Amino acid sequence: MLQFAGDLAQVKFYQNNRGHIFVKLNDGTMINVSGATGTKRHHHHRHSSKSNKALVTATAINNEEHQSSIFSSKKKSTGDTDAMGLGATNSHDIIEHDVGNLTKMNQLPAASSFEALKLSSERLRTIIAALHCNILIRKDDLVRNLDYAANVLEGVYQDETKRLMEEDDDALSEIEPDSVPNEVRDWLAMTFTRSMSTIKRKPAEKPRFKSVAQAIRAGIMVDSCARYLRRLSIDIKFKTINEWTFDVFSVNEFTNGQCLRYIGFELMQRYNLPNKLRIPITALQNFLEQMESGYSKYRNPYHNLIHAADVLQTIYQIVYNSGLMVENWLTDHELFAMFIAAIVHDFEHTGTSNNFHIQSRSDVALTYNDRAVLENHHVSAAFRLMRVDDYNIISEFTADEYKNFRHLVIEMVLATDMSCHFTQLKTMRSLLSMPENIEKAKALALILHCADISHPGKPWTIHQIWTQSLMEEFFTQGQKEKDLGLPCSPLCDRENTLVAESQIGFIQYIVEPSFIVMGDMLDKVLKSIVANDSQLPSPSLPTRSQVSSPTPSAASSTSSNVNPEESNEADKRLPASMTTPIPRPTIARRPWADYLKSNRERWIKEAEEERRRKELKVIEEEP
Repeated sequence: MLQFAGDLAQVKFYQNNRGHIFVKLNDGTMINVSGATGTKRHHHHRHSSKSNKALVTATAINNEEHQSSIFSSKKKSTGDTDAMGLGATNSHDIIEHDVGNLTKMNQLPAASSFEALKLSSERLRTIIAALHCNILIRKDDLVRNLDYAANVLEGVYQDETKRLMEEDDDALSEIEPDSVPNEVRDWLAMTFTRSMSTIKRKPAEKPRFKSVAQAIRAGIMVDSCARYLRRLSIDIKFKTINEWTFDVFSVNEFTNGQCLRYIGFELMQRYNLPNKLRIPITALQNFLEQMESGYSKYRNPYHNLIHAADVLQTIYQIVYNSGLMVENWLTDHELFAMFIAAIVHDFEHTGTSNNFHIQSRSDVALTYNDRAVLENHHVSAAFRLMRVDDYNIISEFTADEYKNFRHLVIEMVLATDMSCHFTQLKTMRSLLSMPENIEKAKALALILHCADISHPGKPWTIHQIWTQSLMEEFFTQGQKEKDLGLPCSPLCDRENTLVAESQIGFIQYIVEPSFIVMGDMLDKVLKSIVANDSQLPSPSLPTRSQVSSPTPSAASSTSSNVNPEESNEADKRLPASMTTPIPRPTIARRPWADYLKSNRERWIKEAEEERRRKELKVIEEEP
């Protein structure tokens, strides 16, 4: 769009398919200015009154179809057009004049100013027109003007982005500072706005939700997240994690294959161990994630992160169910060591037995001289991991704390070596017959060993899944042994192994005797605790169970809010029978007993069917 001197008229230039240039006046009239009369350039300027009149009458065009606009939105300033005069109606002169102005870069407005936006638009139109009419532009001028226009556009983009972010901040700026925690506020900012950082707010500001609609939208999302957390809490924290029938498979599915980290972190937080033992939360999270990675290294059907999570929950449930958590039998460091031992007890398991490593002369067998090959590797690899700062969960332990922690973890993990099974039971039976208390390390070692082989004592649906997974891992090892020319280990031959028969023997000769001994051991521990507490000199002194510390962080004692003097006065008013302490149990519950019995009976029936199928197969193969 060109603006003539004095703002008398506005015209547009067009070019048809024959190359003729036309001017469109305000009334829609099209005037041919491309030199159709045979005149040279500026000819119509020298004879303007005569030729213009002829052109108007001879070349008026009302139909604009098939014509391309050269200057659809380009405008010239008044000063420029005054210098040009009316002779500037020739399109090439106008474009050449504008191209000459492209060299003037010294006094351009700043790229961030509003004037720059208009000027850059005009210069881009000039460049387009010059290229369209094959008018030469110096390369340096072209590059500098395009760069200037690009800077202007970037400034516009940044301003618009900032404006949109400020609008989003305004939407959240009316949240009362004390109405939600900072974490929730930051989560809202990250989730519902374009801001990629935490909302910055002045201390004096008291933001509120700007509109009901925004509050509803945010509330819906918060409620959805709350339902997710409630479901996680119900399934893991409060519903079944304390129960023997805990279904680790459903929890693993619920946590997207990350049950070990969830259960491990939950149990440690439940007893506030990170705070009590100064365990860095980030290191603990990294450590648990690395544990899951190590358990997934060989993609084992059985010895995987689900098994580790199951053993962790089982050892916790045994101690919890027996009442030893309430009695504070374990210190915080011992409880932490118990959890870690359960977590690492099969870390980086290869899916093959110790015997396989010994027979195949593997590197790990050579490293540990054929003695507790895998168990040594599990605990060694775990402690090597703790040496890395990102995974060092014991960085704040003193020398003595580290020594005791390491001793207990090693003792427990090495006791999971199945070759030590009968020796371990024999030792514990001897200790049960003696009057002395049982050493904690040996007691915890037996509990972990029993938790490691506990699936036959679980409900059938859980036990059956574990059995199928274990047999598949055995059969895979058997195939490896055949490929290496090694003799096939027991229960590893897919063609000849009787699964039901093997489980009957496993329950009868391994699992059931182990749990009987463990139950008797728990009874003795409970009796020793009660006996020690009964020897205290005065009932007014706190018992040992009140002094120690591994209690759930969420639990709070109702009596802690009562004035001691009021409590004593209340005791004086009560009958003696009501002030007598309630006897604590000295016999641990054994929820596994009924499941061992029912599962064994189930396998007996399965074995009968198994034998029948084998007999039919032999008959069919006979000639």
